Formats: sequence, C-alpha cells, structure tokens
Amino acid sequence: MTTEKNLNIRWENAICYSGYRSGQSPVIQVFPSYKQVKEDLLILKKNWKLIRLYDCTEHAETVLKVIRNEQLDIKVMLGAHLAAEQNNDRCPWGGIYPEYELELNRRANEDQVNRLIALSREYEKEIFCVSAGNEATVDWTDHLVPVEKVLGYVQKIKGNIDQPVTFCENYVPWQEKLKPLAAVVDFISLHTYPVWEYKQIGDALAYTIENYNSVAAVYPDKQVVITEAGWTTRSNGRGIHPENANHELQEIYYNALMEWSKQKGILTFVFEAFDEEWKGSDEPSEPEKHWGLFTVDRKPKKVMEKLYPELSKHS
Repeated sequence: MTTEKNLNIRWENAICYSGYRSGQSPVIQVFPSYKQVKEDLLILKKNWKLIRLYDCTEHAETVLKVIRNEQLDIKVMLGAHLAAEQNNDRCPWGGIYPEYELELNRRANEDQVNRLIALSREYEKEIFCVSAGNEATVDWTDHLVPVEKVLGYVQKIKGNIDQPVTFCENYVPWQEKLKPLAAVVDFISLHTYPVWEYKQIGDALAYTIENYNSVAAVYPDKQVVITEAGWTTRSNGRGIHPENANHELQEIYYNALMEWSKQKGILTFVFEAFDEEWKGSDEPSEPEKHWGLFTVDRKPKKVMEKLYPELSKHS
C-alpha cells in the first residue's frame, strides 16, 4: 500500500489550459505548435504559476518542453484522458458505444495511464501533481468508467511516480459514490459550475461554497481542491440561458471566486485560459466554446483587460 503524498500548496493562481486554436483539436489530432504554446505560456506566466492539462497527447508534451526549455516559472497538473469503458444511457448527448469500441477505449486508457507515468517521471520538476482522469464517473458523462477501474488506475499511477495523485470530478459523485476512490487519492479535486445549474450571479459564489463544503465536510482529513470553476461568456440556450452568459458576469464571478478562495486558502483552477472553438456543437454560441478568460485569438476578455492592456482588442 502506498503512502499519501501531500500537495503542499494551499493557494496559488491556477488555471486550466488547452491551447487549441482555430482548426486545431485533439479529435482530429491537429495540435498547437511549439511557437504557439510558447506564446500562450508567456501570456499566462504574468498571472499564473500553476496550469492544468487534460491529457497526455503531443500537446501536453509540447507544453512541458516549452516550460523546461524556456525556463518558465510554471508548474503543471498533468491529466490522463479516460475514454468510455462502459455505456451510459443517462448521458443526454449520447453515451452508448459498440462493445468493440469500448474494448479499444480500455486499451487506450491503459496507454494514457502509462504515458502519464512516463511523462511524470521525465518531467518531474515541471509536473507537481497528476490526475487519473476527468469527469468519468458522474451520471451524465459520455465517457463513463467504473469507479473500480479508476481506482485501479490511481493505484497504478501512485505506485510508479513521486507526485501526488488525484481524480477530477463534479462535486456530486464525491459526496457518496467516490468514497472508495477518496480513500486512495492524495487529495480530492472537484468541479463546480453554478451557471450550468441555472444560478444567477447573485447566488453564484454562495452556490460554489455550498458545493465545496458538501464535499469537504465528508472528508475532513483530506485536502479538497477546486480543479474547475468558471463562467461562460456566450450561450445558445443549451443548458445556460443566453442572458446569463456574458463578459460582465464572468468578471464578477471570477473576482468573487478569487477573493474567496485566496481568503480560505483553497487551491482553485479557473476554467479556462482561452476559448476553444473545437468544443461542443457547431453552433457559434455553443457555451462550451466560450469559457476562456481570453478569446481564441488571444485577446483579453473584460475580466483580463486591466491586467493585459498590451493585448487588448482596443490597443
């Protein structure tokens, strides 16, 4: 049995980062170049020392190379992307696959975990912690993985690297379903999105705190981290009312979230750095495309304009 490893970080400016630009995506395997990733990280290093990556693709390796080669003061939470290993008829947008595809996914997940281990060893100084997956156990996921399989992946990773290991998930499964996993991870990572749950801005921070406390109260001896929290700036009405998604509301929520998390010493990764055009549906106002604090062309949104006047669209 492996011992628990402390994260040793209570609070620091932290952000989720995927560098995919127009015409790029992990689905078609067109990845940002070294030059593009360097441009992104030079932007981010002005305000963030911690970034979260979601998979172990070529993109993640490029990020790690840039940080090392350019000697940037940035540390990485590296993640493994877990594909569906089990059908989920509770997913509203499709979570049913033929058995042969599920079997291919199981093999791909093993490869992801092995690559996570290899990168964590190679870039030990750059990677400060890792996640064994992302939103793979919540009821609505389209990439469902049984809890016992996730637990096995966590144990394998913990036995082969020195960094602390977690699993990133919506706050609800942590309350009960993931108790066996909570006993194994080094710290708990939860996601909270008031705007996805039809909360108005006046109730947003209180709802975030309620989500956080609903998990932290169950595990008083574990560090609980927020690995996703944010506010989209546009919506086509799918899940989020259009009037509840704009630049002004994003700025209000971001500032309140940062003030609270810093005061409480709760490590919180803001979702996310840059808009990603490849995500969600083909509709331009698809909310999944518009969570960035910066646009896809690297211009600061309202929340970042004062901090980045040199990048402002008005300059």
